[in-house]
Amino acid sequence: MFKFSWIGSETHFVDLPDTLQFKNIVIGRFGGNTSAGQYKNEDGCLVWVNEEQNWEFVMILDAHNSAESAELVVETILNEEHNLTSIFNKPLSVAFQELDHYILHIFQDPLFLARCREVQGETACLIVLRKDKYIWWFSVGDCILHMFHPELAEMQQYQLNQRNFYEWIGNVNTFELDVPCYSTGRRELRKGLNQLFMTTDGLTECPHTSFDNPRDILQVFTHSQSSHDAVGQLLKEIEAKGVRDSTTIVSWAVEIDEYATEPSNK
Repeated sequence: MFKFSWIGSETHFVDLPDTLQFKNIVIGRFGGNTSAGQYKNEDGCLVWVNEEQNWEFVMILDAHNSAESAELVVETILNEEHNLTSIFNKPLSVAFQELDHYILHIFQDPLFLARCREVQGETACLIVLRKDKYIWWFSVGDCILHMFHPELAEMQQYQLNQRNFYEWIGNVNTFELDVPCYSTGRRELRKGLNQLFMTTDGLTECPHTSFDNPRDILQVFTHSQSSHDAVGQLLKEIEAKGVRDSTTIVSWAVEIDEYATEPSNK
């Protein structure tokens, strides 16, 4: 199993776009430009891939007021690796349902909440599991998940999750509320090539670009020879346009052989 984790406080990649790849998973990181006033990186990500069980588990984080909250969430998920992967490896009919409950259990645990109160700052967090022909996500805050597929693009459908502002994990914590606020969802992948794309908001809020429109991100992938080239091009573009905020991207392509759901009269 491939395992990767990183926090911006470890290596900030300010003024230094970085793209790495494992099999079909591409990870892109850019800490922003010092010329725009940037000097730190509070993003983070975690990637696990199990080719034998046919799943990828990815988490990206966008913290502020220090990277401590992102560090805490990554550490917590790493400590849950055995329990989480045991769920991932269960049959589809139960895996996603159990995952819903277990992620909530992690973030509502009294010891975790107590540790959150001690950190400086808070983080947005987007968690994705792709298994077989389905994708599951759990979103706190404003990170972004797109799914690019020709049939969906014809319908102008690209984004899977809804960005939600004023949601965090950390010193200010959505899981301390009387009703914890987050969003979650599941989606069937379509037959053919599905490009999954996760990003923090440095990309979409870069000045003098239009990457807040997912069609423009898709165009970069369409005109690139590979996912690695596309992610690298996106990072070079925001570097050239003087972005200050850090950007973390994880993207991968999934080829599905099975037919997806169609209308009965097609």
